[in-house]
Amino acid sequence: MAVEIGEQAPDFELKDQHGTPVRLSSFRGSKNIVLVFYPLAFSGVCTGELCAMRDEFPEISRDDVELLTVSVDSTFATRAWSDAEHFGFALLSDFWPHGEVARRYGVFDENMGVATRGTFIIDKAGVVRWQVVNPIPQARDIAEYQKALAALD
Repeated sequence: MAVEIGEQAPDFELKDQHGTPVRLSSFRGSKNIVLVFYPLAFSGVCTGELCAMRDEFPEISRDDVELLTVSVDSTFATRAWSDAEHFGFALLSDFWPHGEVARRYGVFDENMGVATRGTFIIDKAGVVRWQVVNPIPQARDIAEYQKALAALD
């Protein structure tokens, strides 16, 4: 079961595509978080979704918003994918322990060994204010993220 709206977002620390540790709680008090779990780098739907985040989601350039994306891919895979697609946001590796953060958020598919398409909007106090979990083959609607962020202002 996914983390529910109104709950404190579970804290975590994962390495980004450059090997830099990123801790969720480090943004508390200063940024709203768009936390996006996706199955695998280089896959068709994931590439489409993250390219849309790069191209059609200007909110990520705001000073009070941080986009964090999470998959079970290694940092080497996320770095290669980030370099190929010119992503300017954090691609976090939930590689080991395999899928631990996705499990804590209730968005890990045990049969496939990957995260499902879970998205969580977390406010500056660290509370989940919006969430959606889509089946692995179903892309998400970025317009819904935009509405959820606008509701926090």
